[in-house]
Amino acid sequence: MASGHRGTGARGHGKGRVPADALRKANLAFAETHPGESPRRQPVHTVYGGAQLFKPDTAPKIGEVARKALETWAPDADALAAALGWPKGDALAAIIHARVVRKLEREPVEDFRIDFEDGYGNRPDAEEDGHARSAAEAVAQGMKGKSLPPFLGIRVKPLNEELRARSIRTLELFVESLLSAGRGQLPDNFVVTLPKITVPEQVAHFVQVLARLEKKHRLAAGTLRFELMVETPQIIVDGSGRSTLPALVAAGGGRVTAAHFGTYDYTAGLGITASHQQLRHPGCDFAKHVMQVALAGSGVWLSDGSTAVLPVAPHRAPAGGRLTAAQEEGNRASVHRAWRMHYEDVMHSLAGGFYQGWDLHPAQLVTRYAAVFGFFLSGIEAAGARLKNFVEKAAQATLVGDVFDDAATGQGLLNYFLRAINCGAATEEETLARTGLTLEELRGRSFVTILKNRSGPA
Repeated sequence: MASGHRGTGARGHGKGRVPADALRKANLAFAETHPGESPRRQPVHTVYGGAQLFKPDTAPKIGEVARKALETWAPDADALAAALGWPKGDALAAIIHARVVRKLEREPVEDFRIDFEDGYGNRPDAEEDGHARSAAEAVAQGMKGKSLPPFLGIRVKPLNEELRARSIRTLELFVESLLSAGRGQLPDNFVVTLPKITVPEQVAHFVQVLARLEKKHRLAAGTLRFELMVETPQIIVDGSGRSTLPALVAAGGGRVTAAHFGTYDYTAGLGITASHQQLRHPGCDFAKHVMQVALAGSGVWLSDGSTAVLPVAPHRAPAGGRLTAAQEEGNRASVHRAWRMHYEDVMHSLAGGFYQGWDLHPAQLVTRYAAVFGFFLSGIEAAGARLKNFVEKAAQATLVGDVFDDAATGQGLLNYFLRAINCGAATEEETLARTGLTLEELRGRSFVTILKNRSGPA
């Protein structure tokens, strides 16, 4: 695959001089577009729900449904282990089950997207206008009542010729209504999701729309930020053999926070039949690896797609009646099968370096957190020992050459623990005990700073 760069190639080296000022400009330009991993907390998932259904207490109610599913289909560690295929007697099962329960009680939803696209459909303009206003007013009420999740946003319709006017109108109505009802305030970590992008001009136009909204409502420049939906094959590799993703981020003018992979639109765009449109399809793995390569070091978060098979019981008791034993067992088996698929999808994403994904049903929160917690806790002892070893070596090192590799690996290990803490898999106290770090070092989030402070002057 061709890159966006046109260098001289190996045979061109040494044929011309590169002045120091030209090198400096190139180095600074690279550093500006590759700031490294964002220090901000990244949510482990995004829950999508139709805008017509959003209420101020949507997130707490999702948590209630998730807890009920856990109580019904996996009331203890052994039942959860059986559902997810863990070895019988797995020592981690009880810890994970307890932490899933605690997470669902305290913070069941980390990120929620009020959806005006696929989860909403095409409706009459007057109806969508009304839902844009009512959803915004519900968000304002949630802000006041402190019932919103830590991250929140809306997904608008795409900016193709058929829908761009509707997309922009919905965004304008939502922002206007939210600022009016919320006394000029937006919720923390508010973001807009732009779907089905095909060309950089759509992103550039969206930036203009956001800037105009900021000016109109007297918001600070750059307040309104957005995510890219990666759903079309053409932005993975365009007709010239290049990835369009870096151009999309550049067109975003510093407002792009994340790139979300859309499993089903992407696979449909490749002509893959519905029965094979799955998150672990090799075509999806290729696309996500391109996303990683194209956006590495950019500070843009990556998110995987969703699992469409939902953990829903197929049998319902008739009014005043009860289910048969066979029906109850059928319900349990159906939910467990869907849980197992979702769990394995999430583990596949985590192993591939995608630490966020979509969830479509409250009961999927059970397996989202079981997978995330299991992923981090299963390797936490070894990671803690390695990080502690690096920290102890840093106190003895004096030459940059002695610690360069350790700094790169050490930062990766530090990031591992920071992610585990953010999602609830581990606590700060547990991390400090395992790693030998101080609380100040842990919260500083920089292994290079730890090395400098512990190794002393070179």
